[in-house]
Amino acid sequence: MKALLLLVAGIGGLLEAVAPRRAVALWTRALYRNAGEAEPRNWVYTAAKVEGALVAAGALVGLYRLATASDAEPADDDADEVEITA
Repeated sequence: MKALLLLVAGIGGLLEAVAPRRAVALWTRALYRNAGEAEPRNWVYTAAKVEGALVAAGALVGLYRLATASDAEPADDDADEVEITA
């Protein structure tokens, strides 16, 4: 499940980095009632591109760590169990 969320975030970040104007237009229409009147400044597109690149990079790092995680690490779920004998 975690890998799927990281994959979706990575794809979304990649799309935002590649097409920041489209992403800004989509979010503007979704968040404002009168989206036609809203005109973002030029720096908004640069910020969207940087944000998309950071999200995609973070997702790639998360997927890499998930893929290279060792299965030999002990699970914390069993550490709290206490055996009671009568």
